[in-house]
Amino acid sequence: MKKDVFVAVSTDPIGEYQLICEYAKDMQGVADFLHCDIMDGKFVPKTTYDAQLVSNINSNSGIMLDVHLMCEEPIDLVEGYIKAGANIVTVHYEAFKDKTQIIEVLNKIKKAHALAGISIKPETSVNEIKIYAHDFDVILVMSVEPGASGQKFMPEALEKIKQLDTLRSSNDFKYKIEVDGGVNAENAKDIIDAGADMLVSGSYVYKAQDKKLAIEKLKAE
Repeated sequence: MKKDVFVAVSTDPIGEYQLICEYAKDMQGVADFLHCDIMDGKFVPKTTYDAQLVSNINSNSGIMLDVHLMCEEPIDLVEGYIKAGANIVTVHYEAFKDKTQIIEVLNKIKKAHALAGISIKPETSVNEIKIYAHDFDVILVMSVEPGASGQKFMPEALEKIKQLDTLRSSNDFKYKIEVDGGVNAENAKDIIDAGADMLVSGSYVYKAQDKKLAIEKLKAE
């Protein structure tokens, strides 16, 4: 049986904020999610838009919003993005100086009836987040260093995806495995075969002349 694979198109390659709203409208019914990359200039060097633009996107399009907070101390931020219309809110494990706040953030997101995600950077092992895995709806594996669009996929991410898939199946956990960074038609099958359910695509889809076909190629197993 063919596996359900979801594609979230990233806002990261888009420089002008008005164009993000247009892209969101164009991707309705084409992509499964709009992946909103939020950067604070601290957790990563780049700074992007805030919850107000996410709210504008939500008001002017019907696409599901997958909000990825590449921000320090996200405990103070999640509420604003939930109010803005986020369907998924993903925080970085590495962003918490006080790891006890991870569960507090998780509960905030779930109380608001959004899906809760946790992300790990390339140098973070799956072992570090094992104790949180069963609580989250999404685990996002970064297959590039967060903060810049257009980087090449790190093949070592495949092993992490496999570990998360094994952890899920052996414990009957329900989380989805999402992968972000350098995903394209050439590596999508390997990523899906390793256990991924959600693929984030920035430059590959955004630069494609036929974006619908590009997404179909990502989902083709």
